[in-house]
Amino acid sequence: MRSTLLSRRDLEFLLYEWLDVEALTKRERYAEHSRETFDAVLELSEQLATKYFAPHNKLNDTNEPTFDGERVTIIPEVGQALAAFAKAGLPSAAMDYELGGAQLPATVAQASYAWFQAANPGTAGYPFLTVANANLLLAHGPEHVEKFVKPMLAGRFFGTMCLSEPQAGSSLADIVTRAEPQGGGTYRLFGTKMWISGGDHELGENIVHLVLAKIPGGPAGTKGISLFVVPRFLVGDDGAIGERNDVALAGLNHKMGYRGTVNTVLNFGEGRWTPGGAPGAIGYLVGEPQRGLTYMFHMMNEARIGVGLVATALGYTGYLESLDYARTRTQGRAKLPADPSAPQRPIIEHADVKRMLLAQKSYAEGALALVLYCAQLVDEQRTAESEDERRAVTLLLDILTPIAKSWPSQWCLEANSLAIQVLGGYGYTREYNVEQHYRDNRLNPIHEGTHGIQGLDLLGRKVTQQGGASLLALGARVDATITAARAAGGEAAELAAQLDSAWRRLVEVTAGLFASGDIEAALANSSVYLEAFGHTVLAWIWLEQFLATADRSGDFYDGKRHAARFFYRFELPKTAPALDLLATLDTTTLQMRDEWF
Repeated sequence: MRSTLLSRRDLEFLLYEWLDVEALTKRERYAEHSRETFDAVLELSEQLATKYFAPHNKLNDTNEPTFDGERVTIIPEVGQALAAFAKAGLPSAAMDYELGGAQLPATVAQASYAWFQAANPGTAGYPFLTVANANLLLAHGPEHVEKFVKPMLAGRFFGTMCLSEPQAGSSLADIVTRAEPQGGGTYRLFGTKMWISGGDHELGENIVHLVLAKIPGGPAGTKGISLFVVPRFLVGDDGAIGERNDVALAGLNHKMGYRGTVNTVLNFGEGRWTPGGAPGAIGYLVGEPQRGLTYMFHMMNEARIGVGLVATALGYTGYLESLDYARTRTQGRAKLPADPSAPQRPIIEHADVKRMLLAQKSYAEGALALVLYCAQLVDEQRTAESEDERRAVTLLLDILTPIAKSWPSQWCLEANSLAIQVLGGYGYTREYNVEQHYRDNRLNPIHEGTHGIQGLDLLGRKVTQQGGASLLALGARVDATITAARAAGGEAAELAAQLDSAWRRLVEVTAGLFASGDIEAALANSSVYLEAFGHTVLAWIWLEQFLATADRSGDFYDGKRHAARFFYRFELPKTAPALDLLATLDTTTLQMRDEWF
């Protein structure tokens, strides 16, 4: 029986027939791997996700973590699943051999992780935050590897990221948490952090918080932010767990979805505990002072692609569940006018149901392809043979990151909405999974940089950085696909002509936005720009997949080609009115006044 979590066949197509991840084994870093090792990891991931994660997904949702004033209680199935995940070595799947990792390509690791996100995003949130935490410390805090990174990769410690504060939200320049130097390389932290996923629990021996704070006397705004490791329990030089740090749980946030990942308000330095005989949470500086936001972006950018992955996984599993339902649910009859004596037919035979399923397929499969493409860029970046090659790949990854975060978050959420619609009244009940998928996925346009922030990042930074170098890099890849499709001829060439027109229009409008010199007007509709840009990028991704099917026959390949057709006929045309609006530098939103609402 085929899984309704993800499509193994689609993963194989994307990894081996499109991205050719086997070619990565020619690079020194991945030389000990092969198709066999990749397949073994994917098989293991599907098995573990199906056995340990999926069965308690609904239980995790209906029995969210509780706090009695002393400790957080989480259903035991979560710990059992995380233990199985750690025992399989998956937290360190993409890490260096020297760290006990498997040194897998990021592309394969992301494909592996997608199974767990589809099965149970609430439980999967704990290890994936931890891995991102460990990656940041490996890049910018090597002095913390023995005490904190290795126990995290072993599944003994868990990790968080502590950025937001109640009064600041996404405006990190306005954080007020302070870090007072204590001598001996330590600091005492005082402040409150909000929306901290995984911030307090008993799932492991320790929790390693990465905390943004300001050292008194530093510059104002983001330039004064430093980054600190603040463990829940102090750790001795021998690795032994020591006394409780002054990190207190103030309360839990009760969420619409994603209920299985405990979400917290944390007080640092309130004096509930007095490590070393004094109040204040003991923290250790990461890297250099006042470079904290730069370091944190390492984790944030990884987390943003991770958000795109979980949004994709939720859209994908909802699609497969609604597809399964549509094939078995009978309603209506074949002939018009209907013959009441004729047998009812499966609803998948109705044109409007096919439309909704095709839309979901185009969103979910397109998003998965995009996220895996970005993961392969990470592999290229990590194994580049020259600094010029690394710089070129980095430019491309920079401009695709806001798309990889926001496009799946928006359109795979829409896929979840369509999945509910396919199931009709049943889809709106808790007896079926699709309503939970929608609630879980609704978080993804918000966290790790809202949809609006991603639009500002894309238009205000990424397309203009280094004289438009990132946009040029992406344009070169799009042009290469268009050239290949034209050479293929036939329908591929027709799709190429549509993509070429859409891309050129996007570039033209982008130039026009900044030619006016009115930056406020140029950025006023950056979310509209993000959506038009994202749809154009996904049209490119779908043309890539169309080409990868070549002349292969069979239901799978026919389905891929038809999903591409659907995207070009139903979705890509949506960019035209959006770009027309952008070209006018419309200021309707800017002109609206508070008192008019």
